[in-house]
Amino acid sequence: MKTWLKNWPQNLPYELVYPSISIDKIFEKSAEFYPDKAFMIFYDKIVTYSEAWNSIMGIAGTLQKLGIKKGDRIGIYMQNSPNFVISYFGIIKAGGIVVLMNPMLKREEIKYILDDSKISAVITTGELLNNLLEFQKTHKIKLIAGNLKEYIPDNTDIPVPAEINKIYELFDAYTWAEAIKNKENYSEVENSADDIAMIAYTSGTTAIPKGCVHKNRSIIANAMDSAYWRGVTSGTVELSVAPFFHVTGLSFSVLGPIYEGATMVTLARWNRIAAIKAIEKYKVTHWVSVPTMIADLLAYPDLDKIDLSSLRFIGGGGAAMPKPLLERFENLTKLPFVEGYGMTEMMGQTHINPPHKRKSGSIGIPQFGVDAKIIDWQTGKELGFNEIGEIVFKGPSQFSGYYNKSEETEEAFIEIGGEKFLRSGDIGFMDDEGYFYVVDRLKRMINRGGFKVWPLEVENVLYSHKAIKECCVISTKDERVGEEVKALVVLKDEYKGKVSEGELIQYCKERLADYKYPRIIEFVDEILKTGSGKIDWRKMQEIENKKYLEK
Repeated sequence: MKTWLKNWPQNLPYELVYPSISIDKIFEKSAEFYPDKAFMIFYDKIVTYSEAWNSIMGIAGTLQKLGIKKGDRIGIYMQNSPNFVISYFGIIKAGGIVVLMNPMLKREEIKYILDDSKISAVITTGELLNNLLEFQKTHKIKLIAGNLKEYIPDNTDIPVPAEINKIYELFDAYTWAEAIKNKENYSEVENSADDIAMIAYTSGTTAIPKGCVHKNRSIIANAMDSAYWRGVTSGTVELSVAPFFHVTGLSFSVLGPIYEGATMVTLARWNRIAAIKAIEKYKVTHWVSVPTMIADLLAYPDLDKIDLSSLRFIGGGGAAMPKPLLERFENLTKLPFVEGYGMTEMMGQTHINPPHKRKSGSIGIPQFGVDAKIIDWQTGKELGFNEIGEIVFKGPSQFSGYYNKSEETEEAFIEIGGEKFLRSGDIGFMDDEGYFYVVDRLKRMINRGGFKVWPLEVENVLYSHKAIKECCVISTKDERVGEEVKALVVLKDEYKGKVSEGELIQYCKERLADYKYPRIIEFVDEILKTGSGKIDWRKMQEIENKKYLEK
């Protein structure tokens, strides 16, 4: 018996049986069962399941009208919105393959994805359209574009990002308003569970983006896993603010709720005032976040005046939640913060804490049907309890490989006992109850004079200081020890100018081994984030390395 099964929720089976269908069928089912129910509330605009399904069929018909055929790649380049979800299901209904595109991508990054995945068309919105116009000629892509303002009421009291709260001229694009009305143009396409449905790009442990290929089968597996583990039902009201272009937001905040016919209260992107108002107004029950959202919420000056009592489940992943933040947030909500862990290659979570027995600092236990191990990252030897090594796993939501990158796909796996396991590149251990812990990224480890320093451990100490809002620990070159520990720190507003670098260094020195504490503290105005809201330590490390080379 796998060690972690003794802590398995008593009301859940060890494995789920997944339907052999294409992902568009889950929306069709919910639209049939709950036609007049709110599928999404977007800044107070209610869109029902039947309204959304009609629009999905319209998008599918429009794509076919534009010449899109089964297997063609179609990009979605937009922020969280009804448009995003309708486009996602419309593309798959038409037989296309969704290519997720971060709305923060710039010209060269867009070009790379267009070249790599050979995209035929992109669905976007007005505020982003200009970033794509040149590619109509150079890459012959077709464009469908709409205005998010079309779904935003004038009288909403939930703060709306200024750039989406207006109407743009949609030059050289097929308009969204036209596209969603082309239901009659749709011709049935045979989609199966083993058809490729999506390509999601990830950098992994390198700077070269790789397209993770997912079939309908792996997407549905993760959507069901995320729903059942969290107790999502048709009565759930989900705060859908995690980015939809990222698999965590897509699985937890979109696909899982839709599978159960739940309601999504959606924000285009994170804003703590908007999130607070949405939770209070619509009695949100479930919310999956990332640590940077929690840190921002906890810095809200009137925290004692907000009402989060409707919440029934709160959790997150994408990056480890610093223990001091976790404790403060749990004191606020009176709920356990359920941490999880996953990869784009696995369509999201591979591990998650049992809600009834959450262990602070742990990423939890393997999900339905997932097998996980800790191995020596150099030899591949399986390690025992509490031994630090690389986390590897396999399971039903595993990707089919990297798009057009067979060599990288082969390198992503390791054979153990005749079975292929996906290498995570994350270093951690498993305790004697089957709970897994991430120590840090294999590539992120700081080698200070031959001693290993895991930045996450240092960050946890820094977060326990009352003055710190956010921090990121990186390495900086040092002639004496090779790599020195450096911390980038954002102070809370009320402590700016009142806390010194020396004070924070001393604070860490008193709580960490001599080789671990940061010798350098740099105060910054902000910590760089990835498009999915994670702290972008890679980018900040690159900037630091460049500074050194320019000296």
